[in-house]
Amino acid sequence: MRHAGKVVAIVIALALSSTCPAWCRTIVLNTANDPPNATDEHTGICDRIITEAFKRLGLELEIVDLPSERALINANDGIDDGNFARVEGLEKQYPNLIRVAEEITTFEFVAFTAGPAFRTTGWASLKPYNVGIITGWKILESNITGVGSLTKVRDEQLLFGLLAAGKADVVVYDRRQGRVVLAQLGLRGITELEPPLAVKSMYPYLHKRHAALVPRLEQTLREMRKDGTFQRIAVEVLRPPAAGE
Repeated sequence: MRHAGKVVAIVIALALSSTCPAWCRTIVLNTANDPPNATDEHTGICDRIITEAFKRLGLELEIVDLPSERALINANDGIDDGNFARVEGLEKQYPNLIRVAEEITTFEFVAFTAGPAFRTTGWASLKPYNVGIITGWKILESNITGVGSLTKVRDEQLLFGLLAAGKADVVVYDRRQGRVVLAQLGLRGITELEPPLAVKSMYPYLHKRHAALVPRLEQTLREMRKDGTFQRIAVEVLRPPAAGE
């Protein structure tokens, strides 16, 4: 009888698991973003926006920090459940990913230099220079071609280290995150070139096994933007610390 009871329990568990949709568990999203968008404590702007969205959906969210290229590979291979924040169109190169068609932030892709300033009139204006980018930033990999040299590195510290060491004439990165990195590294004499090479909306992506969750997440993000949650989170994260904090 005891054995029979175990069999019944197993059958019930299997039945419940078969009716449970793919998203009725903790969702694991990875990111390669940096402050103020993402932090080690997952208190950045994008961290908090995406966490709040899943909370409203009644789902637990775990955020994993990974290098940019590895983050995409893990999400596409289904090791993680998705990735944020990324440019539109990545599903063409990573067919297992579905874009959530509600942006969670905007990136200004800016060239930074430690040398003489020049006007960046488009991607082609970088052609005479030795350029550095982070591996896995697909918009940069697609558009920065035919330059003097192109060096790809793993992360933002190594990226701006290229400028500090004189191993690149310019590096390209998101403006807001770049300013934080420069402050963290204590680098001086670095100029942001104008205008931005591109300004792009950035989106979450989910693995295709979560296709049923995509429209629900899109609706939740729209509601959060409408009710002021996006703006409130950005203000709270970017607020200068009060004296004594």
